[in-house]
Amino acid sequence: MSLLGRIKTGLDSLPRAGVFTLAVVLVFVVGAADYATGTSRSMLVFYLIPLGITAWFLGLREAVVIMGLAIFMIIASDHFQAEPGKELPTQLWNTGIALSVFSVVTTLVVRLRRALDGLEARVRERTRALTNEMAVRQRLECELLAISEREQRSIGHELHDSICQHLTGTALAGQVLTARLQGPLAEDAARVVGLVEEGIDLTRRLARGLVPVELESAGLMSALEEFARATQARTGVQCRFECEVPVPTPNTAEAIHLFRIAQEATNNAIRHGNASQVLIKLDDAEGGIQLSIEDDGCGVPEHASEGPGMGLRIMAHRASMIGGSLNVSARAVGGTSVTCTWPTG
Repeated sequence: MSLLGRIKTGLDSLPRAGVFTLAVVLVFVVGAADYATGTSRSMLVFYLIPLGITAWFLGLREAVVIMGLAIFMIIASDHFQAEPGKELPTQLWNTGIALSVFSVVTTLVVRLRRALDGLEARVRERTRALTNEMAVRQRLECELLAISEREQRSIGHELHDSICQHLTGTALAGQVLTARLQGPLAEDAARVVGLVEEGIDLTRRLARGLVPVELESAGLMSALEEFARATQARTGVQCRFECEVPVPTPNTAEAIHLFRIAQEATNNAIRHGNASQVLIKLDDAEGGIQLSIEDDGCGVPEHASEGPGMGLRIMAHRASMIGGSLNVSARAVGGTSVTCTWPTG
C-alpha cells in the first residue's frame, strides 16, 4: 500500500472528532511555521492540507470552520510581521487571496467527495441488484431441474406401474392363447408373445432411465451398474461400473443428481469423444463420495465449458446443487476424466 493509501486508511479509522482535532492542530502548526518564516515565504499551500482533509472526511460545515481558523492565522501572522504603515493593505490582500483559494478548493473537494459517494452508492445498489438477479436465476434453474426430475419420475412410475403391468397382462393372455392354438397359429402367437415381452423389457429400461434410483432397491450403486450394462448392450461400447466397497447411498434427490452426472458424462464420451471404453467408479472418499467417469476418447476440448453445449454446465450445476464440485480434465493416457466429489459430512 502506498503512503497516501496508508494515510487515508488511518484517517478513515479515526472518529469525526479525531479528524477535526487533527485538522485544528495542523492549522496551528502551519500558522506557527508561517510566522516563523516571515513575509518572504508564503505558507498558503500548506493550509490546504488540513482544509482538504476536513472537506473530504467531514464535510462543508466543518471545512468552513477550519477555513475561518486558517484565515485568522494568516491575518495574525501578517499583523505581527507587517511593516509600519503597510499592515492594512497587506492583510487585505493576503486575506482576499487566501479566502478565494480556500473557497475554491473546499468547494471542489466537497463536490468531488459527494460525487464519489454517489457513485459508490450506485455501484452498491447495482451490485445488490445483480446479486438478487443471480439468486433469482439460480433459484429458477433449481426449480426447472426439480420440475424436470418430477416429470421424469412421474413418467417413469407411469411406465413401470401402468404400461408394464398392462403389457404383462397382455403377454399372459397371449401365452394362454398360444397354449390353446396348434400348428402355425401357435407359432405366430408365440412370436407375438415374444414381441410383447421385449416391449416389457424396453419399457422397464425406459422407466429405470427416468427414475434410476427409486426403482432400484439397492439405490445408486445398483442404478449405475444397470446403466453401465444397458449402455454397453445398446451401443457396443465397453462400459463398466466399479465399486470396491459399498458406498452409503445419499437420499434420492442427491442420488439422482449423481446418476444424471454419470449419465451425461458417459453419453458425452460415446457421442462426442468416440470412446471405446468407459469406466464408471463410485468410491467412498475421505469426507464424502467420489464419482468418476473415465474414457479413452479424444479428450476434452480446450475451453469446453465456454462452448455452446449445455452438458458440462448442467453437470456442474447439478454438482453445486448437492454441495459438491465437478472437475473435468484430460487424462495423461488420453481421454477424459469427469470427477464429482460430494461431501457427506
